[in-house]
Amino acid sequence: MRADVWAYLGLLAAVGVGRLLEMRLSRRHQRHLQALGFPRERERGFALMVSLHTGVLVAAAVEVLWARRPLLVGLAVPALLAFLLANVLRWWVIRTMADHWNVNVVNSLALGVVTDGPYRFVRHPNYVAVFVELLALPLVHTAWLTALGATALHALVLRRRLALEESVLDADPAYRAQMGDKPRFVPRLARATRS
Repeated sequence: MRADVWAYLGLLAAVGVGRLLEMRLSRRHQRHLQALGFPRERERGFALMVSLHTGVLVAAAVEVLWARRPLLVGLAVPALLAFLLANVLRWWVIRTMADHWNVNVVNSLALGVVTDGPYRFVRHPNYVAVFVELLALPLVHTAWLTALGATALHALVLRRRLALEESVLDADPAYRAQMGDKPRFVPRLARATRS
């Protein structure tokens, strides 16, 4: 097997380990929030979301190995850069949300509305980061079928997740007052530059 394939499989494995560490952090935050009286919301599609994230890692590896996808530097470099920037954004979100952050929907708004960091510009920066990541990671090694499939499935999964999350958030008048005029995913550049 070529060195570039080994390196890519190593990247996929590192992402998988990172996801496990995030789940551990999420569980710790959930326990803390539950102790404060904030249980997580029931979410039917959560298992599907976890399966999608796991499936992207597996599918990208299988596609690269089985279809013998080449490493195209002209695609790999921008895809890797997009993947890395998406992770910077995701960790900025995690740091900004602090104890609020977890992988489930938990109504912790009684602790305050998070309006710092990337939340100054959009309501859902974490979903932007994950969307870019699920598209870019397979493209690092030309796994374009996985990239297309992951993007389409993620749009469906995200639609259900957003409906639940926004029903919880929008029920809070303080959230609506502080975040209601902000776009979901893409900042308004004119307004962002004035902030």
